[in-house]
Amino acid sequence: MSADRGIDEWMAARGLTLPEARSRTRAVLEEVGLTRPGRQRMSEPKLLKAAELLTERFFPVCAEGACLKVAQASGREPIRVEPRLHCERCGGSANRRAEVAFVETCQRYGVRRVVVVGGSPAVREELEEKLGHRIDLRMVDGTERRTADRARSDLDWADLVLVWGATELHHKVSGHYTHGGPAYSHKVVHVVRRGVAALLEEGITHLERTR
Repeated sequence: MSADRGIDEWMAARGLTLPEARSRTRAVLEEVGLTRPGRQRMSEPKLLKAAELLTERFFPVCAEGACLKVAQASGREPIRVEPRLHCERCGGSANRRAEVAFVETCQRYGVRRVVVVGGSPAVREELEEKLGHRIDLRMVDGTERRTADRARSDLDWADLVLVWGATELHHKVSGHYTHGGPAYSHKVVHVVRRGVAALLEEGITHLERTR
């Protein structure tokens, strides 16, 4: 016989901790007959069905405005989750929010090819992993020699160039990109803040200002 589990406990494990979210979830479960008013526990098979139902019906979302907009456009009913790590869009991570927003902004403005100049090997690897399947990325090691011709090739290829000055980046490398001439100034962003989220937010701001 399958063991029962507390409904409130199950909800909390899915981020449904706010009174409004619990009430709405409970109403849906009762509506389809998976539980009834006053009942506090459900069998595991019913909880599996409940999980499938909530996935189809709701978009778990945090309080971030950008996440809420995506939830509202999803075709599913937004439902607030807390802690925000349960948010379907950002997972509660500032980096992930920035990554998702950056990809969405690039797609909105037709930006497909992005060059990132600088950053540690670990960060470059992270960007490749998180963004490389959605955007064509070209990562430039800021500590290795880069010829002017190679940099010019990058500038010609890219729709957007992020020069990450607050990281491992030699001036002889960055100068090829930041002093490439007026023909490229509209696509080059010099980022002076640290962190992946800051890098991508600067890119978003630039695209929204210039496109």
